[in-house]
Amino acid sequence: MMNGKKTLAEAAIQLPETKVAAAAEESVTNSGSLESARRKLELIHIVLRLACLSTAVASLSLMATAEEASTVSIYGFSLPVYSKWSFADSFVYLVGVSAAAAAHSVVQFLISTSRLLHKSPVIPSRSHAWIIFAGDQAFAYAMMSAGSAASGVTNLNRTGIKHSPLPNFCKPLHSFCDRVAVSIAFTFVSCGLLTASIVVDVIWLSKC
Repeated sequence: MMNGKKTLAEAAIQLPETKVAAAAEESVTNSGSLESARRKLELIHIVLRLACLSTAVASLSLMATAEEASTVSIYGFSLPVYSKWSFADSFVYLVGVSAAAAAHSVVQFLISTSRLLHKSPVIPSRSHAWIIFAGDQAFAYAMMSAGSAASGVTNLNRTGIKHSPLPNFCKPLHSFCDRVAVSIAFTFVSCGLLTASIVVDVIWLSKC
């Protein structure tokens, strides 16, 4: 009986200890899962920054070097034509927005990479996350606006103006128009990458 009572008493003492150990183990597991999820989000954040920087720089460089001279025939007369990106306000706007988006991306990329190398949180606080979220939104809308405005001018250059002798300027200036078109495409890709960054920001804010 004494042995039986002792065994029951020991079991009663060991049971809470087992529960505490299991709870501690579960807490460590959950903490490890949260840390792993946070690191994945941080890596995705950095990759998106690098991709957005690349596309914004590509858009900027292609547009800023768009320039060509040729001749066009109107009513049988050959006239010289010359086009440069700075002649259209929408193209100038695209260059400015792309430069600003590239600057935003490179700053965020450098800060995030530095924090990651020092094993610090890439996004240290919710207030910092909200600032990044607001910046990403602003630049995403700006890139979409710039791409849309530039697309209208490019489309006009390709189709000409109806009921007028103004022709399709992209026939004699095909190199210029192709370069502008690729620049606009990179602008929209950059907008999509910024949108993906916004989604990552939202996920981070909802989990952390």
